[in-house]
Amino acid sequence: MIERIRAMSATVIEPRATQSAVSLVSGETWNGKLFDGDWNTASNTLSVLEPATGETLGEVGLSDPATMGQTVARAKEGQREWASWSTDKRAAVMREAARLMETEREAVVDMIVRETGGVRGKGYVEIQGTIDELYHSAALLIQPEGELLPSPNPSRLSLARRVPIGIVGVIAPWNFPMLLAMRSVAPAIALGNAVILKPDPQTSIVGGALLARMFELAGLPKGVFSVVNGGPDVGEALVEAAGVRMITFTGSTAVGRRVGEVAGRNLKRVALELGGKSPFIVLDDADLPAAASAGAWGSFLHQGQICMASGRHIVQRRVADDYIELLAQKAKALPVGDPFRAEVAIGPIINAKQVERVHKIVTDTVAAGAQVAAGGTFEGLFYNPTVLTNVTRGMPAYDLEIFGPVAPVIIVEDEEEAIRVANDTEYGLSGAVQTGSLERGLRVARQIRSGLVHINDQTIHDMAGIPFGGSGASGNGSRFGSTTNIDEFTEWQWMTIGGQPTRYPF
Repeated sequence: MIERIRAMSATVIEPRATQSAVSLVSGETWNGKLFDGDWNTASNTLSVLEPATGETLGEVGLSDPATMGQTVARAKEGQREWASWSTDKRAAVMREAARLMETEREAVVDMIVRETGGVRGKGYVEIQGTIDELYHSAALLIQPEGELLPSPNPSRLSLARRVPIGIVGVIAPWNFPMLLAMRSVAPAIALGNAVILKPDPQTSIVGGALLARMFELAGLPKGVFSVVNGGPDVGEALVEAAGVRMITFTGSTAVGRRVGEVAGRNLKRVALELGGKSPFIVLDDADLPAAASAGAWGSFLHQGQICMASGRHIVQRRVADDYIELLAQKAKALPVGDPFRAEVAIGPIINAKQVERVHKIVTDTVAAGAQVAAGGTFEGLFYNPTVLTNVTRGMPAYDLEIFGPVAPVIIVEDEEEAIRVANDTEYGLSGAVQTGSLERGLRVARQIRSGLVHINDQTIHDMAGIPFGGSGASGNGSRFGSTTNIDEFTEWQWMTIGGQPTRYPF
């Protein structure tokens, strides 16, 4: 795995020389402040900690839910100006934002590693994905803006055009805070909307302050992008706020249900990207060493704290013992530690509460009859990669999204049972099939109910140019990426045009 992380790091573009006057990371800009187009000193602050050490990385301004209306009013003013800009000018701002991020790549990656607890390869993937979202969003602006419709009156044109929604509220998670914010923020802004972003309080620097500084330096008009910081009360105020026309939320299914309820009551458009329990199917003709490599990557990457993580390894009995042995070897060999100060494969879990939750799922599953083939122990926030065997329906590790470095293995007799188990979940985000037969892989993959599915690969994949999203408890069917962003972040307006005024009998 270390070799693969090195390879990922080696493929990134070399950063340009950092310009001292253009600093995204410097706390001098954002420490103790909030951003609504200007940096305003906050009455209270929120500490952002490094999970690996507990060290304070910075203090961001803490928002007051009672002032959300003021932020919305500023956003309305900025959005009116921004929507009037030509598409060329808007695209230029998005490209400049991407260039700024490229310029400070190494410093930003350092902060991603320290703030999220992810290894350095994960940091490079996150910043490159962020840059890609900016460039892809700029490219949206070369797409047609509407359609010419048939008109029963030959003297009048009838057309439908896409117009900005207005103000979009974005609530982003802590695991990939920069990328998963930018997946909504970049296309929404490029298409003429204003955005109010609420990052997770645990990752408010790379997930909020750095993005605000980036857009400020890129020349975005004031008010078009704002950041509000805080806990659930600030998020609820954003969802409730009059004038916010759409909410995009990435996070847990439980919180997503609440967001959907509040947004729906206020007749807002809502896009939910929620949890997952992605099946990783290993059929009896699979290349087992390759499958174990992919399975380990899918379950242990970023400590398993990814919605697309391989949540259930569904393995045919004929190859189960060999697969479990290979997967357990992988787990035992992965070094665990501080990813900013040592070369490791597994960093810290985000906080102590999450460690307790992961360990309770593991111990309750073992108490119900499962066995530990590797791991099952932790020290502080560092949870060792864990393989559980003899996992069956009804056990916590079978049913629950773990969000930790745990690979539950479920043994099945045949292909039909593998498909049945894969679909035995309320989630529907990602899936994967390992097999030596392309025909067999296609047959199985087509029967997995999920928004994403991969043959002879693992479950964690995302790119700016794909329609990303899930269904069921994994989301409400919204899709981020590529030109599907146009559907998400604009709405239709019908317009007719005539050279002469139409006269009526009244």
